[in-house]
Amino acid sequence: MAETILLAGGGIGGLTAALSLQAAGFAPVVFEAVREFRPLGVGINLLPHAVRELTELGLAERLPAIGVATRELRYVSAHGQEIWREDRGRAAGYNWPQYSVHRGELQMMLLDVCRERGIPVHPGRRVIGFAQDGASVTARFAEGGEATGAALIGADGIHSAIRAHFAPGEGAPSWQGAILWRATSIAAPYLTGATMVQAGHHNQKFVCYPIAHLPDGRVLTNWIAEMKVDPAQGFDREDWNREADRNRFLPHYESWNWGWLDVPGLIRAAERVLEYPMVDRDPLERWTDGRVTLLGDAAHPMYPIGSNGASQAILDARQLALHLARHGVPEGLLAYEEARRPPTAKLTLANRALGPDLILEEVHRRAPGGFSDLHAVISRQELEEVSANYKKLAGFDPRLLNERESWSVS
Repeated sequence: MAETILLAGGGIGGLTAALSLQAAGFAPVVFEAVREFRPLGVGINLLPHAVRELTELGLAERLPAIGVATRELRYVSAHGQEIWREDRGRAAGYNWPQYSVHRGELQMMLLDVCRERGIPVHPGRRVIGFAQDGASVTARFAEGGEATGAALIGADGIHSAIRAHFAPGEGAPSWQGAILWRATSIAAPYLTGATMVQAGHHNQKFVCYPIAHLPDGRVLTNWIAEMKVDPAQGFDREDWNREADRNRFLPHYESWNWGWLDVPGLIRAAERVLEYPMVDRDPLERWTDGRVTLLGDAAHPMYPIGSNGASQAILDARQLALHLARHGVPEGLLAYEEARRPPTAKLTLANRALGPDLILEEVHRRAPGGFSDLHAVISRQELEEVSANYKKLAGFDPRLLNERESWSVS
């Protein structure tokens, strides 16, 4: 009889883990704190290494229906001048596309597939603690009751109750003063119609990419305006993901209309703008205790730089299932941690150091008023090295990804 694996959290990481564990011969059961699943959030990117894993779960045909295959990435200055351009997805030589998708649509798709494949998913069940012995682990719920299985996976996000077991005095996530205003706007397509743009510098940035092509020829464009404020003013944890007044930041972007992209126009066109603090947590020294481990944002919440948050959770899920199938419980949990904790810790710290966005900051620092000759400001070699090094660190170097062995369980 298949071993039962308990999953605390029905987000992207938890649902992908459930599908991966079932494919590897286990009996996953998902418990989600919210009482009703709804397609919340805004846009995210699925990089080719994550798309490979979803493809191997049999989801390749579903992804184009919920997103846009990203064609290219461009970095531009706060003056709209191009700094760096690179192909993405299949155009860059990957065997898999890159997709820009609505986070909520991806979660709903994964939920639908879990239900189609007979995986139990229980909403309104928030895991608040656990007890274990040599044979099993029992999760306790805030609503009362318990569930027992061979292992418990904490995929319950940045405020994970299970993570608190490993870091009991950790407190609130780390915030260094960056605020993200996020929204979607219906607008005319720009550049290739499938271009991701990163513009500005460390203290003021704008990111946008289309996540849906509409029948009238326009696109649903996801955008993020990011600005630094004095962290001493604090940020109310209870107001995360709150509706915001765009006039708080719009004046700073009024001059960012470069003809090919109208940033203030996108901001004005949004029906609703949400406000988030940009936060992370320090890497943990361990994720695993006996039959319990962590996954996704519960394990390694990181700055949304390099489009890696959801993708790294998907990689966690696949490696978890692979090592449990190879080694069983609890040895497989330690093997999973050994495979995933070191690289995600390095990635968390790299994102704190701006990751690939270091390109923007360096150009702004060297030429804050703009430039007439880019390569007099920064060499092509330096640009290429920043891009290539981050791909290797995050696990999506094209050659290495295309050639590595599958993580599916035979």
